[in-house]
Amino acid sequence: MVEQSKALAPLEKVRVRNLTIRYGDTVALKDASFEVRENEVFGIIGPANSGKTSFLRAINRMDEMTSGMHVSGEVIFNGKDVSEWRNLYALRSRIGVVFPLPVGLPMSIYQNVAFAAKLRGVKKKANLDEVVERCLTRAALWDEVKDRLNSLGSLLSGGQQQRLTIARALSQEPELLLLDEFSIAVDPVTTMRIEDVLKELKSEMTIILVTNLVQQARRLADRTAFFLNGEVVEVGDTAELFKRNTKDQRTTDYLEGRFG
Repeated sequence: MVEQSKALAPLEKVRVRNLTIRYGDTVALKDASFEVRENEVFGIIGPANSGKTSFLRAINRMDEMTSGMHVSGEVIFNGKDVSEWRNLYALRSRIGVVFPLPVGLPMSIYQNVAFAAKLRGVKKKANLDEVVERCLTRAALWDEVKDRLNSLGSLLSGGQQQRLTIARALSQEPELLLLDEFSIAVDPVTTMRIEDVLKELKSEMTIILVTNLVQQARRLADRTAFFLNGEVVEVGDTAELFKRNTKDQRTTDYLEGRFG
């Protein structure tokens, strides 16, 4: 008798259970439950004010820095509720974050990217040089700045500063990368170059991609969640959702541009 092998279930990187996020009396996200798997690109789509960015902030415990923000429920990262991480730096060092508007450190391009590596204990300049070149290349910025690495990052254009933010996030060597509308300030050609890199990076990390561009989710995401008015309407295989194999008519309506 031949024993049939069983496929292993995908490992969870993030598990969300009954997550509710409020800002004062306003509910941004209500009773959300789903999981994000290891080494996948997990897309989140939906109109503005649907709770997408608030969800990312809850993962990284930004409620502790945001006045009036209150989080209840569970966000489990690597098997442990983020609220139980006593060392907040240890948590955030494993999670890279890129928000829509670039926020550069007040230092040179080189130092912006090398900063996280130095915190990890990388000291040799040759090793730091390698980190800086690799991360700037992945962020599609190296060719534009390699001859002025000692210039202030704040002197770069808006799109370049956003790519510098991506490079800095990658320099952390994160286990989880959170991207919130990363391409808003980036031109279409560069966006496609970064998307190609993201497809490669999922072999090294888990990526959560918040985007208002449904076609970007279609190109990149393995699975996609549709958020609407603070509700997680559904989560499904991206290819199936775009074939209109949806569980909720609201998802189909959004994908077909009937609102948004």
